[in-house]
Amino acid sequence: VAPTLHPEYRATLRTYLEGQDVKIVGDEDLKLPLDAILKKHLDDKTAGVIVQNPDFLGAYHDLKSTADRVHAAGALFIVNAYPISLGLFRAPGEYGADVVVGEGQSLGNAIAFGGPYLGIFATKEKYIRRMAGRLVGQTVDTKGRRGFTLTLQAREQHIRREKATSNICTNQALNALAACVYLSTLGKSGFKQVAELCYHKAHYAAKKINALPGYRVDLKKEFFNEFVVECPAPVSKINAALESRKIIGGYDLSRDYPHMKNAMLVAVTEMNAKEQIDQLVKTLAEATSSKRKAKSRK
Repeated sequence: VAPTLHPEYRATLRTYLEGQDVKIVGDEDLKLPLDAILKKHLDDKTAGVIVQNPDFLGAYHDLKSTADRVHAAGALFIVNAYPISLGLFRAPGEYGADVVVGEGQSLGNAIAFGGPYLGIFATKEKYIRRMAGRLVGQTVDTKGRRGFTLTLQAREQHIRREKATSNICTNQALNALAACVYLSTLGKSGFKQVAELCYHKAHYAAKKINALPGYRVDLKKEFFNEFVVECPAPVSKINAALESRKIIGGYDLSRDYPHMKNAMLVAVTEMNAKEQIDQLVKTLAEATSSKRKAKSRK
């Protein structure tokens, strides 16, 4: 498991596998890069390698060579992807992913205090009969009309009983319907445009913040719409200053990555106007300039 997989995903994974004969490795050292982790842990006993792309810190990676290494060891390559980024970046299947998962909230589902949302789960065709949950497929009825029906039902509990895989599921059909409406409304060109807006607005914000005294953003790293900002003061104090201007600040990364002191994760989407980004940059500058003035008076 890559240490840049969402910390809550890693915690959930450990909860599900508690008591099972499965060992989770890779995120013991949060500072270790993925190549070093694979060199240390990847062998013929490895069942799968899980990465996030773009990762929790916002960075986007070319993972083709990683997928090849994982497959050479006989393991599955699992990618957690941000769906909006796929309007601009390569689909994980194109660089070798066997399983792709993701959070579908960004596809037309409103922020609602943590849910309900929908999960995205896709596999190579050869693994489809091992998927959990019920599968709905498109078909044609006796009158030639398009319809949808449960498919591959030989996997399900009313046929396979205790050997079924479909008894591990919840019903997020309403959220999935909202996502379908959102995607069909946008179309291919609209979906790409949303991705481009996220990308360009985030890079505009990153460049502006990096130009501020005391702040640093690694602009050499490829990212989509999230990036790490190294701050000249504790994130809690900076966020307090932002909150006073009714701006939600970045996520304090030291909560999950202790070595990333005074670093926050900033997200910019198509919903953020240029004026809002400029106001964020202005407030960040004011938050630290007042502190420098106070020190100079002392």
